[in-house]
Amino acid sequence: MAEEQQPPPRREVVTGLPRAARRRPPAHTPACSEITEQTTLGATYLRALMRSQLRAAMGALAALALLVGTLPLVLLLPRTGSGPLVWLALGVLVYPVMWLTARWYVTRAERNEQDFTGLVTDPAEDPGPRRPDWTGSGRTGSE
Repeated sequence: MAEEQQPPPRREVVTGLPRAARRRPPAHTPACSEITEQTTLGATYLRALMRSQLRAAMGALAALALLVGTLPLVLLLPRTGSGPLVWLALGVLVYPVMWLTARWYVTRAERNEQDFTGLVTDPAEDPGPRRPDWTGSGRTGSE
């Protein structure tokens, strides 16, 4: 007895927009609009950014003052009063300390800005090369 072979059932294809292309309404108002409209909340966000940038700058300045500013006091000690150690410390060793302090500050400032940008942008928007303009001039940072 020969069995009749039936063709496999037809597959159904469901089409629709890809998940990435669907726009969901934001769960909250993006803070970017709060800053643009100059509301109290937007001013608070900007104050927080400026406070964190100031804290990083004061930390870098304090480290530099502590490491480099006390160097003349150390060199005034009777044992290290003169000689090649003084010139080595003042002429060579100070610059790597200043470079490392500056590098730390720039890294910290960039991290503060990235955290702020992550806070104020809408998570549903695709991140692009354009940076928002917080000055209120209406121009973006990429123009």
